Amino acid sequence: MNIIFIGNRKGKTWTLTLNNWAKFLLSMCLLGLPVSGGIYLGMQLGESKVDDRLMDYMQQELAEQQANLDAGREEARQKVAALTKKLAALQTRLLRLDALGARLASIADLEDGEFDFSLQPAIGGPELEPLALDYNHTELDLMFAQLQSQVENREGQLGVLESLMLDRHGQTEPAGRPVLKGWLSSRYGRRTDPFSGHRAWHNGVDFAGQEGDQIVAVASGVVTRSGRHSGYGALVELDHGEGYLTRYAHNRENLVKAGDTVKQGDVIALMGSSGRSTGPHVHFEVYKNGRSVDPASYIRRTIR
Repeated sequence: MNIIFIGNRKGKTWTLTLNNWAKFLLSMCLLGLPVSGGIYLGMQLGESKVDDRLMDYMQQELAEQQANLDAGREEARQKVAALTKKLAALQTRLLRLDALGARLASIADLEDGEFDFSLQPAIGGPELEPLALDYNHTELDLMFAQLQSQVENREGQLGVLESLMLDRHGQTEPAGRPVLKGWLSSRYGRRTDPFSGHRAWHNGVDFAGQEGDQIVAVASGVVTRSGRHSGYGALVELDHGEGYLTRYAHNRENLVKAGDTVKQGDVIALMGSSGRSTGPHVHFEVYKNGRSVDPASYIRRTIR
């Protein structure tokens, strides 16, 4: 291989002849810079791609952790809301039981202090080793347990009062129709809902009639609720003892109040169309030991 050099003056030239080793060294010198530069650039590009993938992975992990945190926070919020609602319901139930018990004790003319619903129940016993609390027994759990105990105590006192009073007022097992006149317009069980048009459960029977028709108690009992209730409109609820409870809904006017005692056949309300109703009627429900039952078998019974 020959390399020709041209001088600056008079076009003078020099010729350099290279052997094979010289050719190789010259090639390496000429190619070394771009090759090494390419290798370096490739390494830099590779590292950049790795950094991008790592950043994408970290961002994805962060997004998943944030989503899990948001889901956990929402679940906790829903649980607190449910517990708060349950606590409010227990407190309302307790207040209603206290008021009802005090009124019943007054009506029954019982001795002072015999049924004092304003006091905590008298309890006691020797001090023993405390039970180890379960890991999930929080302060809120203990509050619920205390309220539940108070409610059960009030219900026990009311049960005794109920027996004392209902013994004076005749039959306490439901029998007969809740209206003096009218006709059966809807039965117990599945039916087509008059508002949605879908199949739905009907928890009682309906007796249709005229606005202002009289609604009567189907058994002697104590009024445990009298007022407006969601979906029911104006509602009267009677506790008859022995596990029986009846409801009379959609009234135009309630003629009794909580704590009143009624006899079978007493007029307790006037027929109307309050609440979720399409026209004047009484929605009649019967409960036995806390469970809804078909009123039909009680309606057919003969009043003693």
